[in-house]
Amino acid sequence: MADIKPKIAIVTDEPGWHGRQLKEALAAHGLSSQYVSSMECLMNITDSGTQINLPGFENDPLAVFVRGVPGGTLEQVIFRLNILHTLSEMGIVVYNNPRGIERTVDKAMTSFLLKQAGLPTPETWVCESNEKAEFIYRQQCGQGGKLVIKPLFGSQGIGVHLLDSDTGLIHDEYFAGVYYLQSFIDCGDKDSFDIRVFVINGKAIAAMIRRSTSWITNRAQGAQCEPLRLDGELCQLSEAAVKAVGIDYGGVDLIPDTNGRLQVIEVNSIPAWWGLQKVTDINIASSLIDDMVNRLTDCPELSNSLSKNRT
Repeated sequence: MADIKPKIAIVTDEPGWHGRQLKEALAAHGLSSQYVSSMECLMNITDSGTQINLPGFENDPLAVFVRGVPGGTLEQVIFRLNILHTLSEMGIVVYNNPRGIERTVDKAMTSFLLKQAGLPTPETWVCESNEKAEFIYRQQCGQGGKLVIKPLFGSQGIGVHLLDSDTGLIHDEYFAGVYYLQSFIDCGDKDSFDIRVFVINGKAIAAMIRRSTSWITNRAQGAQCEPLRLDGELCQLSEAAVKAVGIDYGGVDLIPDTNGRLQVIEVNSIPAWWGLQKVTDINIASSLIDDMVNRLTDCPELSNSLSKNRT
């Protein structure tokens, strides 16, 4: 009978290109994998102990690669994060670590931790009160300034609006009752752009410029990706940002202001890398899996599998 390879859970509801890249990188290590929806998991808390039942797994996985945590009600999101926390407490490597994911999925906490670490990041205001938000809007935009309003939980530029003295205070269905307002950083260029730096295990490995004719520079919103050579300042800021929020790897977004000073805008703990992969020779999925596997060296089952794979 053929040996059964250890299985890695890839938590995602939309595997797509990224899921295939991860599967290929895992297979190169002799590891099979299974896509898992966090919405289909079951937590058993009984007298005999706690178990997390993952679809497709008879036993606990050797590791869990978190490729997505779907949105939902507060209760649903907390439960999905609790699945990851519980797996981690059971000694299973969860990558990215759930505490880091929890911190970065919340833009307000990310902003706080960046500022707490002394990193340059835009001034930010967060509140529920419409009255307070209106006051901040008038105070910041009344003299020709601009603000960006974003969903507290969100990605890919969805639900993001630019506010000025003419727009009024905008919110849409993504608003969810909390105002997250941030000073707009004008890079002074005719085209809007920002910088994405990918950091793995504390080291910046690749970077790109995302350029757009719109002020929103997410690749998912049509921005064009261009290669960018890493320099000392980019590495230092990006690595410090990832350390500040406590994640294993991340995508750090930066924008230079009109004086050329880099500002850290966001830190993503579940970043996409399709655009970045197009402009770098580094195999990002392989680099991620290499780092995750390095965290499993104390696992006898994995060591035996890797030894057999090498022979």
